[in-house]
Amino acid sequence: MEAETEMEVSEEGATLLLLGVPKYTLFGIDTQIFSVGPEFKGIKSIPPGPHFVYYSSSNRSGSEFSPVVGFFIYTDSSDIIVRQWNAQEERLVRLLEDEEERYRSAVKGFMFDKQLGPYPINQYVEWKRLSSFVTKAVIDRIEPIGGEITVCSENDIYKDIPKTTSEKALTEQLKNSKISSSLDLSGKHRCYYTTIPRLIKRKGVSGQELTDLNHDKTRLLETMLAKEYGGCEELFLGEMQFAFVAFLMGQSLEGFMQWKSIVSLMLSCIEALFRTRSHLFTKFIRVLYHQLHFAMQKDGNNMGEKGASALLDDSWLSSDSFLYHLYKDFFSSVQESASVDGDLLSWTRKLKDLLEDVLGWDFEQKSAIDGIYFNVDDEFAPVVEMVCDDSNGGSSAVDMPQ
Repeated sequence: MEAETEMEVSEEGATLLLLGVPKYTLFGIDTQIFSVGPEFKGIKSIPPGPHFVYYSSSNRSGSEFSPVVGFFIYTDSSDIIVRQWNAQEERLVRLLEDEEERYRSAVKGFMFDKQLGPYPINQYVEWKRLSSFVTKAVIDRIEPIGGEITVCSENDIYKDIPKTTSEKALTEQLKNSKISSSLDLSGKHRCYYTTIPRLIKRKGVSGQELTDLNHDKTRLLETMLAKEYGGCEELFLGEMQFAFVAFLMGQSLEGFMQWKSIVSLMLSCIEALFRTRSHLFTKFIRVLYHQLHFAMQKDGNNMGEKGASALLDDSWLSSDSFLYHLYKDFFSSVQESASVDGDLLSWTRKLKDLLEDVLGWDFEQKSAIDGIYFNVDDEFAPVVEMVCDDSNGGSSAVDMPQ
């Protein structure tokens, strides 16, 4: 059966032709990354659907690497995508249409076949779990102008807010890395993520009512789903997966922050969890489980030591982060509920077991880890804020309708 599947993909799969990529360049597609050899000309037999292509240019000895540049593609059967390496800009660029068509004809004539590596079909199931809601509509909606996702275009995003440990580490890495002068550092080519407010503000309500609104963010979730996603839960989950891939494979700080915002929002909902959106939460927990299961594999993610994301250290999932406290409250709510969806309960238990087994977290009510304080620099830590009559601008808070 597997042989038949591989043959089908080989015959119908897309081709990514990459011309002139220098030796030692780190090149990745989906969950796989490797160092390019002198004969490398791209990847063939790529299954239809979404894929993330990313690379990091190297010096001549292969000992130093530039920040990762990545882009999403959505392929149909037998598609041929062509990119040319621009040595001066150290990046992959598109060709003129007539030139690209000549190379497509060459690929169809098998002129590059021996220089094309086969897509790692044995890892495809894992990639599908990470991108199950990433559609062409999701990519078109979020990808930046030009399609390239790189931390080099994000250097000024969070200059006005405190940085967590992981963000500081990535910023430091960026300072010490070789940055191509061709990459736009102005922030004009960033992803079009949906703004997710950290705080809910409303005029004319008591402090307790405001606290309740921020304790259970169901109303914010419902407003966002209706206004930003046209009521489509799949677009919302697709953005979560897009951001996570951009963060994990593309080393995007912006992707990390968006993923963190979505997780924080979902784990802060109560009414939606049990009443209005239980099926959404089942899908959300399943997506989150597969993301964390892949990211926390010690030897099985095939990212390689050089290609692993700089953010994947203890800081982004450490026991003193906001995640532990949100997870604990969420698990407690699900387990103590008198009526909960069976699939939701099952996936919640799997996620809880994963975090306990891999990170050693203890979610018992009287766990010693409860004494750990929130990082005061974490913008997602609990905040008690009094709302005055004058409304402050910015994306950290939102005025909810009456």
